[in-house]
Amino acid sequence: MTVQLPFEQAHPLELSPSLRQLQHDGVIHRVRTPVGDEAWLVTGYDEVRRLLGDERLGRSHPDPGNAARLGESVMLGGPRGNYDTEQADHARTRSLLQPHFSARRMRALQPRVEELATALLDDLARQGPPADLHLALALPLPIQVICELLGVPYADRGQFRAWSEDAGNVRDRALSEHGLRELFDYGRQLAIRKRKQPGDDVISRLCADGLSDDEVATNSMNLLFAGHETTVVAIGMGVLCLLANPAQRRALADDPGLVTPAVEEILRAPGRSGGGIPRYARTSMQIGDVTVHPGDLVLLDNRAANHDPVAFPSPEDFDITRDTPPHLAFGHGAHYCIGAPLARIELQAVFSQLPARFPAMRLTVPPGQLPRRSGALTGGLTALPVEW
Repeated sequence: MTVQLPFEQAHPLELSPSLRQLQHDGVIHRVRTPVGDEAWLVTGYDEVRRLLGDERLGRSHPDPGNAARLGESVMLGGPRGNYDTEQADHARTRSLLQPHFSARRMRALQPRVEELATALLDDLARQGPPADLHLALALPLPIQVICELLGVPYADRGQFRAWSEDAGNVRDRALSEHGLRELFDYGRQLAIRKRKQPGDDVISRLCADGLSDDEVATNSMNLLFAGHETTVVAIGMGVLCLLANPAQRRALADDPGLVTPAVEEILRAPGRSGGGIPRYARTSMQIGDVTVHPGDLVLLDNRAANHDPVAFPSPEDFDITRDTPPHLAFGHGAHYCIGAPLARIELQAVFSQLPARFPAMRLTVPPGQLPRRSGALTGGLTALPVEW
């Protein structure tokens, strides 16, 4: 039986009952994507982790125009890259970008991130309740951080945020292509400007590394998109997790030393699944009891894997003291998210302070009534109304 995957799920923090049933039934399943194409969905932790590092799966496709798609977004909806040179291209890109996210650079950035988070929380306290925590904290912090890191003017946030949302649209390919094109053009203009007036930022350093304007634009705008979209969502989901679990929130407020495992649980716990990470088989391969053929779309559902009860006992429980295998929110292997250290720094800056400073914070509406982004690649909330 082929199962239809939805664009969105009903509850932002839990796996849908149908996905839980699929996971119970086995590790790989024939599904139909939200745009009607057939694919294989992998839901088991061990299998997803292993396949994320398997070079027999890739992001490109030999016939991209006829490849199955997860959605209409050009960012993650279908094939990307050159089929013949994908692995070499990826290795080169990673070698160019990795130094800008080194442990040394991230340690140097941490005090500034904490300063920005403190300032936003100070503003929140001064303004008083009620407040929209999405607009007051979850949205501005990652945008401020990525702007300073890349050398993007914070004043342009309205423009590039709108283009990012368009680029991540999973329902409208023309809109997604338009958003990506605008982001690229914007990045190219930034590259031209940085060559004339370089600064101490990633875009300036990429220019100095000898990349063309087009290469600088592509790499920097991919970083701009990924560097704020997913962290905005993670902050919102983290707040929801803590507000829905008062005992865990009190434990974190009483012991800020728990912030590191708390952030890892915040990254693991949300169960929203849009189908996972798309890959295309480059050769015939066996996954579970299924033979996958060259060109088949394989969806590595890292969110479902993070709720695999074999790896995470009582996976629906939010527990900031878990002692379990590493989650797969940032992927695994050669494609492990290059910005993971930055995201962790931002989340730790927020959740080391928020529970203790606002111990009485609560939602003003039931979680199921929170407005969410529809048709967006990364999902997330559009508002997070709270009082205290």
